[in-house]
Amino acid sequence: MSDRHKTSVFQDVIETVERFSLEDREILLDILKKRLVEQRRLQLVREIAEVRQDYKEGKIQFGTVDDFLAALDEEL
Repeated sequence: MSDRHKTSVFQDVIETVERFSLEDREILLDILKKRLVEQRRLQLVREIAEVRQDYKEGKIQFGTVDDFLAALDEEL
């Protein structure tokens, strides 16, 4: 889908929502907020699972900022 088409679809959605009553727009906004919160929560759960897996596989190193900077210097 092209950016122009996405913009057109998005604009159509906005215009449709603007025809809703104020109460319906508030309900829609509440639903969207709740869904966004849930999607963010699920994303966080996935990211935590990935980090835990990386930790189990030894892919994560802990250290100080100085350790990090020293490792960067070693790579250069």
